[in-house]
Amino acid sequence: MPATPQPAASRAREDYLEQIHKLIEEKGYARVVDVAQNLGIAQASVTNMIQRLDADGLVDYEKYRGVVLTEAGLDIAKAITDRHETLTRFLELFGLDEDTIYDDVEGMEHHVSESTLEAFRALQEELERQPALMNRVRAKMKSRSKKGGRL
Repeated sequence: MPATPQPAASRAREDYLEQIHKLIEEKGYARVVDVAQNLGIAQASVTNMIQRLDADGLVDYEKYRGVVLTEAGLDIAKAITDRHETLTRFLELFGLDEDTIYDDVEGMEHHVSESTLEAFRALQEELERQPALMNRVRAKMKSRSKKGGRL
C-alpha cells in the first residue's frame, strides 16, 4: 500500500520541530524570532504554531524565554532530520546542484515512507561501495542531459 501523504498541518509541524532542533544544535537555543526568520514566516504565525506544539506536548514554550523540545518533540525532530540528511546524501551522489537537492528534499522528506527511505539508504551504501557503478550512472545521466532526455 502506498504511503499516505501527510496533511499540510503535519508537514508544517515537522518543519517547525526540525527548525527548532536545528537552531538548538547550532546556537544552543531557539527563539520564536529565529524560527520565523529561518522559515520565512511571520512571528505571530510562529508563536501560534509553537503554542499548539506546546499544547501537544512537543515543546516547552515560555513567552520571551524561547522554545525547548520535549522528548517526544525531539524524537520527531531527529526522525525528520535523519530523513532530510539521508535524502540529501543520496541525491548528492548523483552530482546534482545544491539548489536542486534542497528543493527536491524539501518536497520529498514529508512524503517518503520508512521502507522507501531504507531502500534509498541501502542503494546509497552500495553506490558508495562501488565507485565504478556510480561513475556509470553519472555518465548515463550526463549523456541523457546532453541529448535532451529526461533525467
